[in-house]
Amino acid sequence: MTFGFLGFGKMASALIEGMLNAGCCRPDDIVVVNRHPESAVEDVEKLGIRYGTSPRAVVDQAEAIVLGTKPADSLQLLKDVRQYLDGKLLISVAAGVNIDRLQEAAGHRTRVIRAMPNTPSLIGKGATAYALGDHATVADAEIAEKVFSAVGIVYRVRESALDAVTGLSGSGPAYVFTFVEALADGGVMMGLPREVALELAVQTVFGSALMIRETGKHPAELREMVASPGGTTMAAIEILEARGLRHTIMSAVRAASERARELGRG
Repeated sequence: MTFGFLGFGKMASALIEGMLNAGCCRPDDIVVVNRHPESAVEDVEKLGIRYGTSPRAVVDQAEAIVLGTKPADSLQLLKDVRQYLDGKLLISVAAGVNIDRLQEAAGHRTRVIRAMPNTPSLIGKGATAYALGDHATVADAEIAEKVFSAVGIVYRVRESALDAVTGLSGSGPAYVFTFVEALADGGVMMGLPREVALELAVQTVFGSALMIRETGKHPAELREMVASPGGTTMAAIEILEARGLRHTIMSAVRAASERARELGRG
């Protein structure tokens, strides 16, 4: 299958590299176009893929189209190439653009899938959820699974759940980065050199996340393994609970989800 990428930013580059590494396709099976061609030259050469002369040329050559342009540009771009999308698969990673709007812009015969990957996809550790439009098939879902599993884990959900996905895993890396920064700052405050504090914070978060995955235990159960009665960890957890860490994180997910819902209404 030939894939055409409309927009060739970092996420598209990560998806392509993952697809090639996973053997999903050959470099000749991928053609891309970007609003600023000069910024794509190096990655195109490195990956050995083809560069299209225009969005129309890319859509015309490809069987599956990945839409990775900025949300503000996405719908107009689809309208511009609408006649060449007829009967093809469109996979959109444009944030906040819902399936109805994509379908309207691309034409009723286009098979639409909307996906929400996150930035750890850039290092092959992403989390993606996707939803099928009315005309997308089981075979189309399998294609989406192959594309996104090449850069991490992937789940199929109802489109109504994609706003929650945005609030959790889409925006989630920013919450984690903020937490790691604060954890390291705490170490610095207590006398650690900054480089040591940051490395300890990163490894602590990384190791803890991996422990959840590899043991299969609930996070609360693993927390109890660390928090002995009357100990240092319980003293810290008392502060976290008193200051509302749990409520704050849940509220952050809700706020991002609701904002995604607002953006989706156009």
